[in-house]
Amino acid sequence: MKQTIEERWGSHPDDVKHYDTEHLRREFLIEKLFAPGEILMTYTHNDRLIVGGAMPAGEELKLEAPELIKSEYFCERREMGVVCIEGKGILKVDGAEFEMGYKDAVYVGRGAKEVVFRNASSAAPAKFYFASAPAHKEYPTAQITATMRRTRELGSPETSNARTLNQLILNEIVPCCQLQMGLTELHTGSVWNTMPPHTHSRRMEAYFYFKVPENQAVCHFMGQPQQTRHIFMGNEQAVISPSWSIHSAAGTSNYTFIWAMCGENLDYDDMDSFTADKLK
Repeated sequence: MKQTIEERWGSHPDDVKHYDTEHLRREFLIEKLFAPGEILMTYTHNDRLIVGGAMPAGEELKLEAPELIKSEYFCERREMGVVCIEGKGILKVDGAEFEMGYKDAVYVGRGAKEVVFRNASSAAPAKFYFASAPAHKEYPTAQITATMRRTRELGSPETSNARTLNQLILNEIVPCCQLQMGLTELHTGSVWNTMPPHTHSRRMEAYFYFKVPENQAVCHFMGQPQQTRHIFMGNEQAVISPSWSIHSAAGTSNYTFIWAMCGENLDYDDMDSFTADKLK
């Protein structure tokens, strides 16, 4: 088994105005999250969020605490959310096993000592996407079942942003400290997400794009509303969104993405919104 973690630093919005394409991608784009038999992670100093992917291949993968976080075990001071994005898998947390299929999620509370990823079927190997944030309190590990999942229908075909929002980890669904996660599915014929856009200076966010068809792309928009930038992204890539940045995208096809956010509050609707005509 191989486990790696990459470190990313925080950035000031005035500095980002001067980044060229290569620099912008180096600071904010996470190009690779999955490799057979590996756990790949990225640590951002924006609210110290960790995002990662685990892809068991023939043997289980145990999540270890990287040297970077200076803890005895990964969740010693952290909570995490895990979402199965492909296949069928089993997440084992301190001996308890949770069977997971597509869109299934598990909240792992602070203090969990052992987190293990494994396949449930060799015919349908699993991919697990996860996000982790510092936690000040212990809450029980819990599986978010399909009946617990909350959905919202947003947007419309007329504005090319009809989408289904699946809220997975929210404090109204399962007790948690600061981590929140959900999965948004763009309907056929729709390409825009989070439009009109918003910022929330109380929280940062990471977007993970997947189910992007072959030879298609997603153009992710970031930056201050009056100083926007863009990053073209492929399938199964993620992007870091600082609290001062908008986070929106348009694809050359419909796609799916997972959002993960953490910060000062748990108010999902705490947003500073902008109409599209105000963007520059």
